[in-house]
Amino acid sequence: MAYQVLARKWRPKTFAQLVGQEHVIKALANAFASERLHHAYLLTGTRGVGKTTIARIMAKALNCETGITSEPCGVCSACTQIDAGRFVDLLEIDAASNTGIDNIREVLDNAQYAPTAGRFKVYIIDEVHMLSKSAFNAMLKTLEEPPSHVKFILATTDPQKVPITVLSRCLQFSLRQMTPQQVSSHLHKVLQAEQVQFEPLALNLLGHAANGSMRDALSLLDQAIAHGAGQVEEAGVRAMLGAVDQSYLFELLAALAAHDGPALLNTANEIAKRGLSYEAALHELAHVLHQVALIQAVPGALADDLPQLAQIQAAAAALSPEDTQLYYQIALHGRRDLPLAPDEYAGFTMTLLRMLAFAPASAEQLPASPIQPAPTPGLSAPVSPSTAATPAASVAIAAAAPNVVSPEAAAVNPEAVHPVAVNPAAVAQASAAPVAPSVAAPTAPSAQATSHSPAPAPSHAADEPPPWHVEAAAALYDEPASYTQVAAPVVAPTADPAPSQAPTELSSDMPVAATPSAPPPPFNGDWRALVVQLKLGAAGMLAQNAELQHYADDHFMLQVSEEHRAVSGRDYQEKLRLALSEHYGRDIKLTVQIGTLSGETPAAMLVRENAQRQENAVAAIQNDPFIQTLVRDFGGMIDADSIKPL
Repeated sequence: MAYQVLARKWRPKTFAQLVGQEHVIKALANAFASERLHHAYLLTGTRGVGKTTIARIMAKALNCETGITSEPCGVCSACTQIDAGRFVDLLEIDAASNTGIDNIREVLDNAQYAPTAGRFKVYIIDEVHMLSKSAFNAMLKTLEEPPSHVKFILATTDPQKVPITVLSRCLQFSLRQMTPQQVSSHLHKVLQAEQVQFEPLALNLLGHAANGSMRDALSLLDQAIAHGAGQVEEAGVRAMLGAVDQSYLFELLAALAAHDGPALLNTANEIAKRGLSYEAALHELAHVLHQVALIQAVPGALADDLPQLAQIQAAAAALSPEDTQLYYQIALHGRRDLPLAPDEYAGFTMTLLRMLAFAPASAEQLPASPIQPAPTPGLSAPVSPSTAATPAASVAIAAAAPNVVSPEAAAVNPEAVHPVAVNPAAVAQASAAPVAPSVAAPTAPSAQATSHSPAPAPSHAADEPPPWHVEAAAALYDEPASYTQVAAPVVAPTADPAPSQAPTELSSDMPVAATPSAPPPPFNGDWRALVVQLKLGAAGMLAQNAELQHYADDHFMLQVSEEHRAVSGRDYQEKLRLALSEHYGRDIKLTVQIGTLSGETPAAMLVRENAQRQENAVAAIQNDPFIQTLVRDFGGMIDADSIKPL
């Protein structure tokens, strides 16, 4: 007997033998058990996930001699003939080669006749998205109301190309891609039944290489058995797939953890000597880094029987989670940029060197801060101009902090509260550093003052510094300015203060009054301008489409047309009333009526203005001499719809 490939030999014969499609199996099995049968089914999914297999099992479930069942017997004449592909009432049509309307018309003409040997006449149309538009249109009526003895089972890998009119007439089932674990587990059963020796790591490689397709996995398994002369070994499968040995990957991770550049390049050279794919190496490296990240975040995330579990755990202990995430991202980007590199070796090694160069620095590797804290001399120590121009000028301000008296200290010893004594020259020079060049900070008369502009003499005593200096010193030590004895609002310095603008001496017990916000001006009747000022959300639709009829101090009366009744509900009215009340700071009464408008609403004004701007823009283009020359001499035409006002 001729050899039969594994993909055909191990095609499932019942729903129970299917792998990875439990959601579809459950729905179909329940439907057949209760005989709730639809007349058209659509199976979607990528290649090799079981679309045609499920369609054939459905045909057996419908025509089994034991009756309509979710578990066909597999031994009756109908089941055996369907498995052999010679059942007369099962028609499998390849839509990729029968795309025309004539092929579909022939099928539809035969659909009206009763089945010959079975209970139902089943049409399986594979790759149905390849049908032409006319073929789809021809089958719409029959697909919607077929004869009671006809069942359609459509299969496609691209449901987006199937017309919505066809989709709406079918029960659609989306088949999922199988996970590598499901694939390798099924291959394990197949090899045990075939009595072929194998290594578990080889099956894991085949499971990942199949990309969710069981047919691809079985085809690769056939190839692996032939490559290994009747055995499936990890080394042979890696050589067949061009995959990288896992030991190389863990050597790379160990070199990265040790920041060992020569070891990285040596491992890259070893991969080159074996003739392995660098693209596959980066793919496998990203996969291993993903497993390392899982171990670091969720220690029990990986299966206990994973062959490389000990090595993955060692890598997770050697790398920090930040390094793992960084290396994973660099591996993805390196694999993406590999075709852009001069050659694969250069792209691979540059990716490894990028991982080495971008590794986060440890605390010991960070440079020391250039500003070191030092004991501050007396408050009266002069400050040179060069020192005042550097960040170290904040030290002079910090010198005033020990004299700041907190409320707790004042409560313990009331006599300790005294005016703050600060050297005006030192504080003035220190505070002048961060000021913009266009603004000259006021300075006190002193021998150390470096300002060239004339400055007026302060009218208050030398032991009472300007309030902004006291606030700067208090802010440096996270003390509110109100904790000091001197409390005054901050006064912005001017570029050239006049002599009459000398600071005013403030009493220590003067309260700090908050500046009240100016009340809004009285309403002048401009409803549109008021709407712009209000903070409106959904109520903006009501305000924009309403006309002001009457207003008083606390009462606004609005008129809304019948076409905008939907935006005049009580919710909108209440939101608009609250916005008006918040704007004016008092309770406002609002009345909204439905009727004919006598004027323009803000929305109508905006539409009119936009239309006028559009007309002006079109007129400007049409009257432009250059445009007129193009139209006259070259037969040009002006597309008015393409003109947009600025």
